[in-house]
This record gives sequence, structure tokens and C-alpha cells, in this order.
Amino acid sequence: MRKLLLKILPQFIIDHFKDNKKRTKSRLRDELKRENKILTKKDIEQFLQNNGIKTGDVIMLNSSLSKIGFVEGAAQSVIDGFLNVIGNTGTLVMPAFPAMGYNYDYLKTDPVFDVKNTSSRMGIITETFRKMKDVKRSLHPTDSVCALGEKADLITNSHYGQITPYNSKSPFYKLCELNAKIILLGVDFNSLTNLHTLEDAVTDFKFPVYHSHIFEIEIINEKNEKRRVKTKVHDPKFSKQRKCNELLPHFKKAGFIKETNLGMAHVMVIEAKPMHDWMVKNYNEKGITMYTPNGN
Repeated sequence: MRKLLLKILPQFIIDHFKDNKKRTKSRLRDELKRENKILTKKDIEQFLQNNGIKTGDVIMLNSSLSKIGFVEGAAQSVIDGFLNVIGNTGTLVMPAFPAMGYNYDYLKTDPVFDVKNTSSRMGIITETFRKMKDVKRSLHPTDSVCALGEKADLITNSHYGQITPYNSKSPFYKLCELNAKIILLGVDFNSLTNLHTLEDAVTDFKFPVYHSHIFEIEIINEKNEKRRVKTKVHDPKFSKQRKCNELLPHFKKAGFIKETNLGMAHVMVIEAKPMHDWMVKNYNEKGITMYTPNGN
């Protein structure tokens, strides 16, 4: 519906709506500031420590800064809070996807993916993180991730040239191998990218979720060298059928997810490997997927 409205509405109405949305968020932040409901970097660090995040952890953060409330120092404070808690032996990972809508529609525009300069459209926290010194980014035209820390190179170094973005060479699968924790900060299961690891982990996944067309896209690597890579993308027809949030009761019952709150944001902390193993087991035994959350 949102995409349809963007196509049919005059630009001045769209601009007015966006401006009004920004003003509403600004008023809310000002109100929180007046009421002294301000989150600091120290608050974020304390929150993480209270919820089991520790030195050496590998963390995949999916986030929405606006859902948290008023954060002193904005996105940088959130990032620094995480980095301070996990320390030099930990690794912070974030999605850095260049498209907001369907990747199929995005690649039809024949974009060039520049690993150093193509923006992340996954929220201001991810874009701020992408620009930081020493952050590594996986070389994939649609589903790249950024990482900083001890295992950043291991996580990002084999995404290049993969025909599907969530296979065993991907950063997402490596999060499972590294016993990472996935944190959904102000976002729901529709942002839980690791759900897709199931589709590449089983033989003959029962839904043809990847579009039959294989795209060939130009990319520019860290040495400014141009390459062309082939990739599949999810078929929008099946993407529209996802029921990701209906998996939450299953995950809660299985015991590998913890729910809490930070500021105004709902937060979920998920163990990547137990989640992946549960998905594979319950797909094979019951046919449970994000498309069929109640099984066959």
C-alpha cells in the first residue's frame, strides 16, 4: 500500500507527509527531554550488561533509533554503548542493505554497488556505523553487512560472488557458527534477516522464494576495482506472503529469545544458532517456515 501511494500521490503531498512525520518525532523527542526521559550511552551499556551481553560477544544489531526515544548523542551513542560492552574481542554486525523495498525492484534499476560509498538504507544507526573507521563491509549487491571487531573479516570475507545471499558462505550463516546474539532494537521479526538462513540450509526448500531471474550487477570493491557478480533475489510474490511475526510464540516456547524494553523500544535478544537449528528441525518435521508459521 505504501509503495502504491508513493506512486500515485503528488510529490507535494508526499513531502508534506514526510515533513509532518519529522515534526511529530521532533516534538516527541523534545517532550522526552523536558521530562528528563533521556537515555545516555551509560544507560545503554547498563541495559546490555543486565541482559546478558558481555565482553567477546558477536552481536547482530537490527535497529530503529526513532523507536527508542531521546538518546543523548543519537546513533553514535548506541553504537559506542554496544562496542564498549563487547570490548576489543567482541564484534558488532549490522545489516547495510542499499534498498528499502524489494531487492527485485531495486536491481531492475541496474544499480552499481560501491562497497565504500553505497549507503545503507536500514536506519541511521547502520549508516552511521558504515562510515566509521575500520568497519568492514561484505561485498554483496543487495544483502551486505557491516562489521567491526575481532571477527569482522571472518564474517564478511566470503559473501562476494555468492549466488544466494544467505548460504553457508554468508555473514548470516556465520553468525550461527559463531554463536552470535541477534538484537532487535525497536523492530520486529520483519527485520530478522537470519530467518532466511533456513531457505539455503535445507535441500529443495518447498517454496521457490528466489526469483528465477539471475541478475548480473556491477560492484566496486575496496580497491576501487570494478567487477560483475551474479545473484538471485527473493521473489516479491513470496515476500508478500511472509508471516514473520507469527513465529514469535514458537521461539519464546523454545527458549532462545528474551524480550525486554529500552526506553520506548521493545527489544528482543535472540541466540542465532539455537534459532537456526530450531528452524531446520521444525521445517523438516512440521513444515514450519515464515510462510507457514503453523506448519504444513
